[in-house]
Amino acid sequence: MMDSSRLIAVLEIGSTGIRLLVAEILSGGRWRAVDQAEKSVALGRDVFTSGGISRESLLECLSVLKNYRELLEGWGIRDGDIHIIGTSALRAARNRDLFADRLRQETGFQLSIVEGIEENRLMYLAVRFALKQDLSLFWRANSMIIEIGGGSTEIMLLRRGKMVAAHSLGLGTILIDQQSRLGPASGLFQERYLNESIRSTAGFLSAELDLSHIRTFVVAGSDARLVSDLAGLELNENCRIIDRESFISFAARIQHYTVEECVKTLNITYAHAEGLLPSIRIYRFFLEQTQAAQVVVPLVSIREGFLIDLVLGVDSSLQEDFYSQIIASAVNLGRRYHYDEAHGRHVADLCMIIFDSLGREHGMGRRERIMLETAAILHDIGMYIKGSGHHRHGQYIVANSEIFGLHPEELGMIANVIRYHRGDLPSQRDIDYIALQREERILVLKMASILRVADALDRGHTQRVKKVSLERKGETMEIHTEGVHDLSLEQIGMEQKADLFEDVFGCKVTLN
Repeated sequence: MMDSSRLIAVLEIGSTGIRLLVAEILSGGRWRAVDQAEKSVALGRDVFTSGGISRESLLECLSVLKNYRELLEGWGIRDGDIHIIGTSALRAARNRDLFADRLRQETGFQLSIVEGIEENRLMYLAVRFALKQDLSLFWRANSMIIEIGGGSTEIMLLRRGKMVAAHSLGLGTILIDQQSRLGPASGLFQERYLNESIRSTAGFLSAELDLSHIRTFVVAGSDARLVSDLAGLELNENCRIIDRESFISFAARIQHYTVEECVKTLNITYAHAEGLLPSIRIYRFFLEQTQAAQVVVPLVSIREGFLIDLVLGVDSSLQEDFYSQIIASAVNLGRRYHYDEAHGRHVADLCMIIFDSLGREHGMGRRERIMLETAAILHDIGMYIKGSGHHRHGQYIVANSEIFGLHPEELGMIANVIRYHRGDLPSQRDIDYIALQREERILVLKMASILRVADALDRGHTQRVKKVSLERKGETMEIHTEGVHDLSLEQIGMEQKADLFEDVFGCKVTLN
């Protein structure tokens, strides 16, 4: 390896083990894996039994991570290129902050906890990378992406390649095992508990996208990769295909195995075998709800997704696809609450014109642009509850929803933008607004001011104002419209809603 090569390491602390990926970053945002490792650690057993990480597991984690530290030093990887992420077990651990502090003190590693919806986002990036353009059905038909871990199950539903919904569910293999142990000590009870849990999940997913219409079934995770080793065919170097009946046959063959029989027959570790049986049963149940003729198994994980995210800016087409999935998810959230889609999309289009025209004035970037577009699409979603005060209702709905690709902090900002798209301006009495960081409050003000102006331009929800252009003249911002002669309704709206824009950008808005 040449001295000029840059190496990046991603360490994932999961429910059942600690996994390492070392990759060499190549030109043009490309990369290749140069080393991988995995050590079993039963963090999930601790957390989902007692709520916290035990002293024994902590010491075991520290020992594994110290060994990884020595390995990474051998590679010559600098600390800034070492990324440590924790998933469901650490998310749920009551003593996760103490764990992270001890980890930093003894290894120098800085831990980041990945939220459930963020885990979905990273998995989507990894799956898209693995599939490339080798599976055209994924982009043409309805799809389901599912990954089952020890503490959670990540599910994404896509309609013709566009995101319908993304969920992180408390349906991990360790959690299932712990819950089933609370009942009678019989295999029949455990199977019934599992089937009821899955059936309930499938029911609420079908309300968003009928599972019987799914044609592409994508299964990620080590259990799926094991089946693909035994019964899969190569689609490309990062993905395998398993015939539907072959997958179901494998699931039927092992469903009555004991953990010991799995270890012996499949040549896997005891820790892997414990989670294999419930996860394969879950995969089989969901597969049988669909019309998929094949099971698609990407040979990737959240670690590859994290790595891709680090170099995402280099690949503009991948980045724009990712942003389009955010918008698709937001639109489907709006449809769930029967929002005025034509008005929401039109106001979003107007917001984008204003945003792009004011680039030098507002100084915001691409990420803020997608947040503003999302807020504009959903600004009237609160009408589902009640017209009066719908800005407050909309804030509540969005703050308590999941939108694919957006962090909880970003959802909080978007919810505040929706809150201030009409009505009173932000004040020190507004708890949700004051709870934001100072920089976040400034962004909310900028985005809300643009949204208020764009919303005023479609006050009648008729999309009369198709195109606008902006021209700054001293202390006045003139908005020119095309093809509309009677602007009386929009003028009234602008008089009511341009106040925040005038405060933020220091200029009066005129409409002609």
